[in-house]
Amino acid sequence: MKPADVSSLRMLRRARDRNDRDYAEPIAIPALAAGAGYSREHFIRAFRAAYGETPGRYRTRRRVERACELLRSANLTVTEICYLVGFTSLGTFSARFADLPGMSPTAYRREAARRGGPAPIPGCFALMWRSGLPAPRVGLGEQYGGLGEKVQPGNASLPEKPPPPAGS
Repeated sequence: MKPADVSSLRMLRRARDRNDRDYAEPIAIPALAAGAGYSREHFIRAFRAAYGETPGRYRTRRRVERACELLRSANLTVTEICYLVGFTSLGTFSARFADLPGMSPTAYRREAARRGGPAPIPGCFALMWRSGLPAPRVGLGEQYGGLGEKVQPGNASLPEKPPPPAGS
């Protein structure tokens, strides 16, 4: 393999990795191509030659794969999952979903529940995971256990235990 080929594959892999990492974001194919140092058309051809599918089709497949995971594991509506994985239209999501697993999202969820598996994660947790936790507030919560008692640095979750009464 020539050094130019290795460099080209490295740039294509970076574009693919960005697609994986930011699957829910609306990244334009020309932006991926520019990041890899290709024109839009050449990028699509090179990506297909390297990975067997176009960048758009690859992103759609990855979004559907993530939707499958959420349908199996989270207690979210199909519409919520549609938007979480990056689709902007429920109709497009349902059509693309049916193309890949071969059934509608609702039928997929029903089949996954029939097969068994872990209990669904509450939707509020899944949404919080997607958007992140709020930043911790610095202040009394770190110095005191909320009851006005100083918390020991080694055991920040519990206040000091009071000593036993004298004479016991």
